[in-house]
Amino acid sequence: MADDANRTAFLEIQGRMIETTGKLKQVQNQMRSKEAEKKRAFLTMEELKQVPDDTNVYKSVGKLFALETKATLMNEQENKFKDSETSITSLQSSKEYLEKQMEEVENNLRELLQQDPGLARQIMSMNVM
Repeated sequence: MADDANRTAFLEIQGRMIETTGKLKQVQNQMRSKEAEKKRAFLTMEELKQVPDDTNVYKSVGKLFALETKATLMNEQENKFKDSETSITSLQSSKEYLEKQMEEVENNLRELLQQDPGLARQIMSMNVM
């Protein structure tokens, strides 16, 4: 009976670990995406700063290029930059939370395997092919 309870606990912990790992990878991918967006906005602002104010500037909208004022494009890029920074900060806190959850799940798994060495042997024999 205890063996079944330990096996059930192991499966639950394994499920939580898989779920947490997936969420962590998703947050890391979102962070990379926001970092790229932030860098692109920064580089665009740097290029726009070098352009005289009376120069025609165009904004890409799908396959179309729309005429915009330099101030409008600068404002849009600044907003993208700030939004990206805010998102990155939020995602960083989510990442830290998920990393703590992952540590907790790993500790729970470690405790379970220390309590029942027979379960550890069963798991190891299942994974060996």
